[in-house]
Amino acid sequence: MTEPASLRPARVRVPCSTSNLGSGFDTVGLALDRYLDVTFRPDDSGALVVRRSGTLSRLDEEGAPDLVAAMFTRRLERRKVAPSGVLELSSEIPIARGLGSSAAAALAGYDLALAVLGEDRDDDGAFDAALHHEGHGDNAAPSLFGGLRAVARTADGPVVMGLQLSERVGFAYAAPAAGVSTEEARSILPAHVPHKVAAGTLGRLIALVRGLAEGDPDLLRIGVKDELHVPHRLSLIPSVMSAISAGVDAGAWAVTVSGAGSGLIAMCDPADADAVAAAMHRVFDAGTGDPECVGFSVRPSFEGLRRLSLP
Repeated sequence: MTEPASLRPARVRVPCSTSNLGSGFDTVGLALDRYLDVTFRPDDSGALVVRRSGTLSRLDEEGAPDLVAAMFTRRLERRKVAPSGVLELSSEIPIARGLGSSAAAALAGYDLALAVLGEDRDDDGAFDAALHHEGHGDNAAPSLFGGLRAVARTADGPVVMGLQLSERVGFAYAAPAAGVSTEEARSILPAHVPHKVAAGTLGRLIALVRGLAEGDPDLLRIGVKDELHVPHRLSLIPSVMSAISAGVDAGAWAVTVSGAGSGLIAMCDPADADAVAAAMHRVFDAGTGDPECVGFSVRPSFEGLRRLSLP
C-alpha cells in the first residue's frame, strides 16, 4: 500500500435529486439544492475515521455502513492506497425518502478518492460506478452533471441528455417519518405490463418533458400520471392520498412520488412552493413533531458535483 502522506486533503459536494417525476420512470431526474458535503483530511494514524453529521447522524446510531466511505476506500484500494485520516460527511439529504441519497453518496466517494490522489475528475467512471450500484442512472446523472437530465439505455451503454427546465416551475417536497428502501419499492412492481400501458406511458412522458420545458401546468398534470410504478408504491406511504390532496389544495399543479418514495415531489408556481411543502408536511406529521418527518421547498441545482476548497 502507498504511504498515507501521498494523499491530499480534498472536499466534494453533491446535490440530491428527485427522479421519475411520474411517467419518467428510471429515465428522468432533476438535481435539487440539498447537498451531501464530504471532506477528507489525511494523517499518519494508519486508520480511516468517519464522522457523520446532519441526516447521516442516525446511521451512527444504527451502526449502518456508509456508502461514501465504502466507495472512497474501494477506489483507493484499487490504486493500492490505504486511506489514513478523517472522513467528514455532512448531509442535508433525507435518507430512504426518494431524494437519491445513495446515488449522491456513490458519486461523492468515487470523486473524492480521485481528488485526494491529486487526479482530475473522471465523470464517465463516476457515473458508471453509481449506475452499477444503483441499477439505473436517473439519480446519478443529475447529481453528477446538474439540472434536469434524462438517461437512455442503449446497446452501447447509457446516454445522458440535458433537458430544458422552465423557471416557471417550482418544486416542493415532503416525506413521512418512515422511509422506503429502493429494494422494497422495486419488489412490489409487476414483472410485466400490457402493451397498452407501455404505449400510454410514452405519450405521458412527452407531456412531462414538454411541461417542464414550458412551465405548462396542464401538461405536467398529464405527465405525472403513471401506471408503471406510482400506483404500486403509493401503498407503501402512509397518509399519501391525503398529503397529495393537501398539496393540490395549497396550489400544486401536480404531485407524485419522488424516486422510490417515501417522499412526494410537487410541481407548482415557485411562489407557492413553501405553502405546498408545508401543507403536505402537516398531513404526514399529524401533529407528532417527529423530526424524521420533513417538508421544504427546493430549487433546481444546475452545477452538479463540485470540488470545493476546504473550510
